[in-house]
Amino acid sequence: MKSALGEWQLRRCPPSSDVSLQAWDAADELMLAHVSELMTARNAGFSRVLLLNDAHGALATSLNGLAPISWSDSCLAHRAAEQNLHRNGIESSLQALASTDTPDGLFDLVLIRIPKTNALLEDQLARLRPHINADTVIVAAAMVKHLQKSAFVCMEQYLGKVTTSLAARKARLLFVELDESLPERPSPYPSEFTDPEIGMTLINHANVFSRSHLDHGARFFLSNYADLPDSAQVVDLGCGNGVLGIKLQDIMPEAHVQFIDESYSAIASARSNHERHFAGQAVHADFLVADGLERRNCDSVDLVLCNPPFHQQHVLGDQIARSMFEGSKRCLLKGGELRVVANRHLNHPASLKYLFGNCRAVASNRKFVILKAVKR
Repeated sequence: MKSALGEWQLRRCPPSSDVSLQAWDAADELMLAHVSELMTARNAGFSRVLLLNDAHGALATSLNGLAPISWSDSCLAHRAAEQNLHRNGIESSLQALASTDTPDGLFDLVLIRIPKTNALLEDQLARLRPHINADTVIVAAAMVKHLQKSAFVCMEQYLGKVTTSLAARKARLLFVELDESLPERPSPYPSEFTDPEIGMTLINHANVFSRSHLDHGARFFLSNYADLPDSAQVVDLGCGNGVLGIKLQDIMPEAHVQFIDESYSAIASARSNHERHFAGQAVHADFLVADGLERRNCDSVDLVLCNPPFHQQHVLGDQIARSMFEGSKRCLLKGGELRVVANRHLNHPASLKYLFGNCRAVASNRKFVILKAVKR
């Protein structure tokens, strides 16, 4: 990437086989050009810089001299930034902040990549507000096709007046002028809902998929738990709010269940839901923010439950799902099972049959299929 602040070698995390996908976009370049202009006008840098939702570390790498703090819901985003810093010979460690943590102190520059989920933006803005003042420079950026009116509304409700740049290469900057007369508003997250069909109230942090209701794929999966094999070691992979693993532990209380997700919001939600659901009960579980099964030993799992995503931010594809399937095969014991719920139109059966040498549908409806693959 060539920008006003330098030339950098950048890669996505996880790497993509699609060579057209870069680790940056025009919105990153537009934002960096603006920051360069600001620094030239000030004849100085900024003392405290906060980056929100830097997807692959393009901002953290380009602005490394300002020692920015990277606030994100994705451990993969933080890893991408660390790898790209190292790739460019920058030894300083990334100051990574999980989305479920809150910054401290005041910032004089805040750069916001508008996230896909407006709830995450709202949560971040509510918790950002005490850490900025009238002197803070606040700039947001997005590709025009991803920029929704709700983002403007949210920023004006929590921070103040928003103006925009002209579009350039299909990207746009948003300039936020803090209105100190606006009262500070608490974040509405985490939120919760009760599902009488499964008999649970589920807590959901801002960036969890299907925050206001049980998603249809999970509901279908739960309705087909009767033939799950008795298992001692179980992984809820890509766990979201943890409902799959929690309901399995209801029927297998002796199982040790590990909840894994790359989202800090997901793991915080799963932990809260598990603690509430099993309050006072001696069940075994642990919670891990990680890229799939990378930190799990080979041949150590009896059963993997998986409701895989089919996108990373705005990019659609099955690469993350395929990585989950590959990790599952590595970590399953001989005779262990991977159970996957997915939309019928996805080509997961072919991927699973290629990896495991077997795959069959154990249940299906008009929209979803539950697939079973066994490690031979």
